[in-house]
Amino acid sequence: MSSSTCRRWLAAAGTAAALALVVGCTSNTPEAEDTGAAQAPAAAATGNDEPGDKVVIGFSAPAADHGWMGSITKSAVAEAAKYSDVELVQAEATNDVNLQISQIEQFINDGVDAIVLLPFDGAALTEVAIKAMQAGIVVVNVDREFEDSDAARTTILGDNYGMGVSAGAYICGELGGTPDAKVAEIAGIDSLPLTQDRSRGFSDALSACGLEVSNRVAADFTVQGGEAAAANLLQAAPELDAIWNHDDDQGVGVMAAIENAGRDEFIMVGGAGSKNVMEAIQADDSVLKATVIYPSTQAADGIKLARLLVQGKSMSDLVEVEVPRTIQLYAPVVTKENVEQYLPTAFES
Repeated sequence: MSSSTCRRWLAAAGTAAALALVVGCTSNTPEAEDTGAAQAPAAAATGNDEPGDKVVIGFSAPAADHGWMGSITKSAVAEAAKYSDVELVQAEATNDVNLQISQIEQFINDGVDAIVLLPFDGAALTEVAIKAMQAGIVVVNVDREFEDSDAARTTILGDNYGMGVSAGAYICGELGGTPDAKVAEIAGIDSLPLTQDRSRGFSDALSACGLEVSNRVAADFTVQGGEAAAANLLQAAPELDAIWNHDDDQGVGVMAAIENAGRDEFIMVGGAGSKNVMEAIQADDSVLKATVIYPSTQAADGIKLARLLVQGKSMSDLVEVEVPRTIQLYAPVVTKENVEQYLPTAFES
């Protein structure tokens, strides 16, 4: 579609329609105006991936005691290896807050150019991250936010509320015509804000189609916890139409409990996007029909952004000359129809 045509359509469209049209009117490829006027040559590529000044990046993340967390570290290391101008200094993965703080202090003493940090506890790591920023080191905060925005140049987040919305919207699409449908929820750790956000998004999406959560239990993001929580849920709810399980790692246990109970009268939606769940969706021979992505590529994106920031580059697909302050990744629903698109970046549970 030519840009002049887009402008005419956008001018005539209402707000909602205009938002939809913007997608069709946006392209990375210059297109001639339909007036036939001569166009200036397209600008040269920014060459962000071309080698530049050497960038030393310190990387720290919690222990890989969970498939998603393991993928966070694995993908970050793999991304750094793609660049000849990046030297990655990887700290030992740890769930010890004090040890992680000492790792960042060591990065500061070593004079690294940037730190990509997924803090075990964002609040506890805020002070040392501020110290790094004050030392002139670019800090990229991943997944768990600091208490002070000045503690990081850029923050990369998943969308926990959006996960709940996506899961609820999918279930609404499947069960929305059944007003008395019984919908269950298997949450993660209830004390965590991320779990609370996921549950809130799920409830909000269900309410939009007249449904609500009839049975809810919380697990702990582990296989064992998922199996125990699901067993309790299935015993308390002899009949269900749908289940949303917040986390695909604990979902291994959830599926074991479902199989042990011999239940298959409902559909199930997973959460985070593990490879085994996607393969089950692809096979279409179980209650698993969908999962909602919580990207395990956040730290890999952090590596790319740290490199751009240190080298003074911008994101080439944006007009803005600076890397954005906050980037929140999308939480799409993966189904049998689109699973092949997401399998390459899925993590192993």
